[in-house]
Amino acid sequence: MVIGGLQKLTLQDYPDQVAAIIFTQGCNFRCHFCYNPQLVVPNRDGAVEKGHSSLDENGLFGWLRSRQGKLDAVVISGGEPTIHPDLPEFIGRIKRLGYLVKLDTNGTNPEMLARLLRERLLDYVAMDLKAPFDKYESVVGVKLALNKVAKSIKIIMASGLAYEFRTTLVPELHPEQDIAKMGELIAGADKWYLQKFRSNVDLVNREFKNKDSYTDKEMEKLRQIAARYAAVCGVR
Repeated sequence: MVIGGLQKLTLQDYPDQVAAIIFTQGCNFRCHFCYNPQLVVPNRDGAVEKGHSSLDENGLFGWLRSRQGKLDAVVISGGEPTIHPDLPEFIGRIKRLGYLVKLDTNGTNPEMLARLLRERLLDYVAMDLKAPFDKYESVVGVKLALNKVAKSIKIIMASGLAYEFRTTLVPELHPEQDIAKMGELIAGADKWYLQKFRSNVDLVNREFKNKDSYTDKEMEKLRQIAARYAAVCGVR
């Protein structure tokens, strides 16, 4: 596994659990608003060489063993974890230590997702829904097979696991009418969270730095639209 970073403690990223986050390096998207450019384009500023872990894997598992009984769960995030073919083996090692595992994914690898579920390696799945399908490629910055994203949505919703969808909203990319279009893609979902765009950090597309975000009042209006499509809908 190519590891891009470790956050040793989070009380927010896995609901109701004390967790750590392992960030994998590399992503098949180039979302303009992504605030993890060091994971998506690791060698952009020469900080981390592409394909090289910033953390020794054996050292990581030694640390995880030392946190047994103190941490409940591990979140696997990125980047995009499912681009790594050794992800099942990596998560298997974590599960054998007794941890719950949450996967953050963009939904472009339903085959990997199905395998992880089949092998009972996941306890929670969070999938980023980036845009309505007619705008997806312009938002994520690459060509992609939208049928794979649609398949992942179906797999997740039928999995029986705890799950959520989440969407980062950028006024320039996501006008109000897009909310219902996205909602139709996940109609009947358990949870859908709308996330406020952060523009005061380094981004994959630096042209979006310091651009306007939706106000809290505007986010609440969008949440009310989104709430028609999910049992639980919140703003982060």
